Amino acid sequence: MNLYRFEVTARDFVTIVVIAADTDEKAFDLVEIELEKYFLKKPEVVDISLYEKKRIRGNGAGFVLHEQETIIKS
Repeated sequence: MNLYRFEVTARDFVTIVVIAADTDEKAFDLVEIELEKYFLKKPEVVDISLYEKKRIRGNGAGFVLHEQETIIKS
């Protein structure tokens, strides 16, 4: 199992989505599902970028989300 950190770029904002999944394909599918569950109206997604991927080991895994770092330059 892996822990994925995605950066989702929509028309009006950029947000982070963290997913646990067995495969990359399943992780990308789950990003779409989580966006639909979180927002009342699904945002118009421009791009979904895989930002980080970590293997979940015995004690777990995690990401630090300090302020608003992004791979997209404003």
